[in-house]
Amino acid sequence: MGSMRKIVLILVLAAGLLPLALSCRKTGPARPDALQGAKVGLITPQYAEGFKVSYTEDGCLVDIQDPRREESESFHYFLVPRGSGAKAPEGYERLEVPVERVVCMTSLQLSNFICLDELDHVVGVTSTRHLFNPEMKQRLADGRTQKIGIEGNFDNEVILGINPDVILISPFKRGGYEALRGVDILLIPHLGYQETTPLGQAEWIKFTGLLTGEEEKANATFEAIERRYNDLKALTADVAERPVVLSGELHGGNWYVGGGRSFLAQIFRDAGGEYFLPDDENSGGLNLDFETVYSQTAHAHYWRIVNSYAGTFSYDALKAEDARYADLYAFQHKGVVYCNMREKPFYESMPVEPDVVLADLIHIFHPELLPNDYQPVFYELLK
Repeated sequence: MGSMRKIVLILVLAAGLLPLALSCRKTGPARPDALQGAKVGLITPQYAEGFKVSYTEDGCLVDIQDPRREESESFHYFLVPRGSGAKAPEGYERLEVPVERVVCMTSLQLSNFICLDELDHVVGVTSTRHLFNPEMKQRLADGRTQKIGIEGNFDNEVILGINPDVILISPFKRGGYEALRGVDILLIPHLGYQETTPLGQAEWIKFTGLLTGEEEKANATFEAIERRYNDLKALTADVAERPVVLSGELHGGNWYVGGGRSFLAQIFRDAGGEYFLPDDENSGGLNLDFETVYSQTAHAHYWRIVNSYAGTFSYDALKAEDARYADLYAFQHKGVVYCNMREKPFYESMPVEPDVVLADLIHIFHPELLPNDYQPVFYELLK
């Protein structure tokens, strides 16, 4: 278990808020006591809307579709035990599980394998720009895992050489996946990034559990995450003041923000805040100009920023990027909530640690609800 994760759990436990549970930053197999009470052998998504599971006598039917768009393409797979002779129903692609060799295209996908301690399955990854996990670094160093290139420029020779059973993709991104369709390897969408709730995104570890044959471990791991998250969320249920929160930065003249029904908006609300677009019904992203953002953030107490800044990020550095930033209320009142991806494993860990992210935000929005010596893991106020 990583030191940062230990700090989070120890502090929250000391406050009497949460029971001891399985950590996603473990270094060994799942603890037997953590498995008690799990839905043994059955995967039943409760929060995730992007995949559905049903069982037959011969295997498991998995249906995948973008949870944000009902009219989007759907994908269908029939998972059967390795060595089984069962045939797939019409409209389903057959896959023997547990899979032995997987390629991950995103940090979110990789986070699932890290959380379940199943990196032995991962034989290929794309970018390693923000890779922190020591085991995966060692696997890359000794050749057990290969870099397959970047989205839009994959090395098909490397992919064929590592011979994966499955390539996990993000089909609604412009990733150049058409080039992979000719290598005769099963492409399976992993749509955790499309989920609109923190627990929905984290629940995709159950999908990974199906692929790796670790359903029990996946269920137990998620139940622990869910319990911690909901216990923390309950702390903010009756807060009297809910600070308004802005997110994002200008890029190319546009300010990209999540909609009012997005993943970010939800976790801000669960942390006792209020998103600056409370009436917006979009679950995806929006492009706004500075004037629109400024007009709607007259009293936004906090401004959340995640970037990859080389050096020490500061208010002066932020103002140097665009002088208009200094006009924002959150800038003037030193309310910038910051995470530097060069220093913290944000996208490698955040998808399966929404409870830790939530604790960080509660500590900022309502510090009286957590111990005085709480140490943030991802987010903290910019100094």
